[in-house]
Amino acid sequence: MIPLDAAPSGRGHADLHLTPEAAVALIADGARVAVGGTGSLLQVPETLLAALEQRWERDHSPAGLDVVHVMGLGDHTGRGIDHIAIPGLVRRFVGSHFVLSPRQQSVIARGEVEAVGLPAGTISLLYREIAARRPGLFTDIGLGTFVDPRQQWGRMNAGTTEGLSELVTVRGEEWLFYPRFDIDVALLRATEADPDGNIGMDDEAALGDNLAIAQAAHNSGGTVLVEVKRLVGRGAIPANRVRIPGPLVDHVVVTGYPNQTPVTVTDPRRTGTTANRPTEVEPLPFDQRKVVARRAAMELHEGDLANLGVGMANGISYVALEEGFLDRFTLTVEQGIFGGLPGVGLDSGTAINPSAVVDMPGQFDLYDGGALDFAGLAYAEVDRRGNVNVAAAGGKPIGPGGFIDISQKARTIVFCGTLRGGGLEVRLDDGKLTITREGRYPKFVPEVSHISFSAERACRRGQRVLYVTERAVFRLTGEGVELIEIAPGADLRRDVLDRMGFVPLMRSEPRPMDPRLFRPEPAGLKPHPSTERPQHA
Repeated sequence: MIPLDAAPSGRGHADLHLTPEAAVALIADGARVAVGGTGSLLQVPETLLAALEQRWERDHSPAGLDVVHVMGLGDHTGRGIDHIAIPGLVRRFVGSHFVLSPRQQSVIARGEVEAVGLPAGTISLLYREIAARRPGLFTDIGLGTFVDPRQQWGRMNAGTTEGLSELVTVRGEEWLFYPRFDIDVALLRATEADPDGNIGMDDEAALGDNLAIAQAAHNSGGTVLVEVKRLVGRGAIPANRVRIPGPLVDHVVVTGYPNQTPVTVTDPRRTGTTANRPTEVEPLPFDQRKVVARRAAMELHEGDLANLGVGMANGISYVALEEGFLDRFTLTVEQGIFGGLPGVGLDSGTAINPSAVVDMPGQFDLYDGGALDFAGLAYAEVDRRGNVNVAAAGGKPIGPGGFIDISQKARTIVFCGTLRGGGLEVRLDDGKLTITREGRYPKFVPEVSHISFSAERACRRGQRVLYVTERAVFRLTGEGVELIEIAPGADLRRDVLDRMGFVPLMRSEPRPMDPRLFRPEPAGLKPHPSTERPQHA
């Protein structure tokens, strides 16, 4: 018999492992660089990005990079994409979310770099089209929003003259077409690498789109650099746990930043590689955020496939756990997670005790195809027609993240937030709400600056849409936003109508919001029967 090494790939090479400095030295001027990562610092190649910043500070090279990333890649303190958010080093950012990276936000806001904001799913799915060398991505996600060429074209500042998409008509239907482009360098993060370059991701809280990016860069003739926590022996990663095959990987770097998230170093409950244990977390504090989350949770149905965005909407999962019905519907996270309790804050993009973890492009296929029964999402602005903006606020570029993918086809959407922003304080007492300090600025405005959710398209599709605040509940109609509920203790004129930038529709006297929402003990909420679920939008 001829002996055979364990799990041979036919690839092993002596220069697989490089220092961070040697790895980033491979990036040429004008390169298009795809940076992996799925939100905050999940799978973000922190060590490679820091090394690239140091190379720029030392050599002013490489210059004029085009940088593509899906989610916001930062922690508000300078890690992640902020390392390279430097005019001269970067010519253009193409991404879906910028809010976690203050330096990136600043250089975009000042027009020092170009920036295009796109739906997260559009970028994630485009990687697969690039890998397959197809002409590009055809998608209806984003029609009627600020990424549509007939609106802002996704441009996040005045210095950006062109978007990426073309409006096309195929068999009488409008589509956005994103032409394929090549990727010169991929910067990725994973858990471990063997001598053949096979990559495992068992310590990661999501799979993201690492495989799609690696395939896209490889088939573009580019270079794939993967940052890992450790190097292991040949055969140490079983074949069914290899997430990027060795032939796609050019070099690996050992990371100096092993965290799963900015606030979690390692948590096996989030990786999906160990058996689930009972989920135990502290309940939400009793405040206006909990009121909003409770009221939104009242719209869930048994068996729903749901997604919760960041912000107040994320509290819906904690309410469902406290009320004892988290297991009667399935929460998903766009990073590719099913089930469990979604993380909040800088743990967003993960879940405690997930039931399944898939790749991110596959998750967006599901969302874009209309599988979601329920979506709970935050908002920055709502206008009289019911359009919602999350892409920019207060002069700061934010980007849509997964918001457009999630909201465009979900059957029921509940937008969650306060009626006004900026220092709002309330008192909750005996089933009533009192505004003790009013917010400085309105969130319900005559016209939003960027349409991230198109009310017109939602009405055409028959989606059911609510806007839930701590003091009132509104719904979308074909004529605009209608006020349907008001909090016990709130004054209609003083606390609601006079605090909005437009007068909502009122077909009848608003009914009181459920007083149980405004008491500290569990409210006794239950999901509606599945037979009452709205029909497909």
